[in-house]
Amino acid sequence: MIRHALFAAAASCLIATPALAEIPPDVRAMIDAAIATGDAKQVETVIALAKQTQPDSAIEIEEIAAAWRADQAEAKRIAAEQKREQIRQAGLLDLWSGEGQMGAFMSTGNSDDTGLSVALKVKREGIDWTHALRANADYQRSNGTTSRERYSVAYEPRYDIGENLFAYGLAQYEHDRFQGFENRYAISGGVGYTVLQSDAATLAIKAGPAYRVTERTDGMTLDRIAALFGADFDWRIAERVTFTQDANAVTETGGEALLIVDSANTTFNLLSGVDFKVSDRLRSRLSYQLEYNSNVGPGRESTDTLSRFTLVYGF
Repeated sequence: MIRHALFAAAASCLIATPALAEIPPDVRAMIDAAIATGDAKQVETVIALAKQTQPDSAIEIEEIAAAWRADQAEAKRIAAEQKREQIRQAGLLDLWSGEGQMGAFMSTGNSDDTGLSVALKVKREGIDWTHALRANADYQRSNGTTSRERYSVAYEPRYDIGENLFAYGLAQYEHDRFQGFENRYAISGGVGYTVLQSDAATLAIKAGPAYRVTERTDGMTLDRIAALFGADFDWRIAERVTFTQDANAVTETGGEALLIVDSANTTFNLLSGVDFKVSDRLRSRLSYQLEYNSNVGPGRESTDTLSRFTLVYGF
């Protein structure tokens, strides 16, 4: 009697639990084709559509998706470990990447003008450290007279403290006699934070104390304690169009024993650009640069602007 009761209970359980429906061949082929592309967004979209259109096969479809996600996670883990090992084994001159840009113009007739603009930016990303080196040169002559001559070099190391927090250092040299100084040296250190980081946009800000020495064209040398604020924003507007925005502000304060014992100088540098992708390595760039110095020599403008079109080569 007991045996018959157990048999009846088991039979009722089998009847209450329906068998899993097999995934239709065309739906399975669609899922396999999406996985073969390697595009995670496309795979997730196809999986969602397949479960929506085939609710009876939702469990089996989700099992395929779970297995695919596990494979992706393992592949990322292995790739990350391989990259870390590559960084550990790399030499000092390895793993550098960057870009170089150049622009030039020449005009004749009522006025004879020539100009040249070159820039180099290289970066080395390690496990915790990132090293960046930037160099710029702008030169222009109008009717046989030099009308612009500016050079700058900067080295900036960064150390990742946490997921978005980092510490930075900065050593910078500038020459621009049209802004009233032959040489200007600055060192700074502080902290920064990555506010936004995605495939389409990144935003990082930084701030810290600075020390700056300025050798002016009138022969006077000034050394000051300063404060530095910076922001770096990149936005990929479309597949081939990227907007870049770099801003740095340095404010000096201190005393100067001349006739008035109090002076201050604020420097603000703003560089905006739009990159148009020509090929995997070549881009064209339209940029606008504004440089402001509040304390310049007599007869000089405190604000300089420069619009230019250059070709950029990435490596």
